[in-house]
Amino acid sequence: MAIWRGPDGLIVEIIVLNRSPLYKISQMIKGHRYFVAYAHDVDTLTKHVELADLVEVIDLRGRRQTAS
Repeated sequence: MAIWRGPDGLIVEIIVLNRSPLYKISQMIKGHRYFVAYAHDVDTLTKHVELADLVEVIDLRGRRQTAS
């Protein structure tokens, strides 16, 4: 699933909870991850984080192609 990071250690993930997609908002503080909120839609998400500040995290592990 997609993950975005924001300022002050904010992390936004798309998860599925009870068969419903949600945005899970958490925050890293001094190496510990704390739950902030679930958001059902973008409007609710914007109450917790400024969307323009988010950057998508792309996991490149496992996507490397070996040279033939």
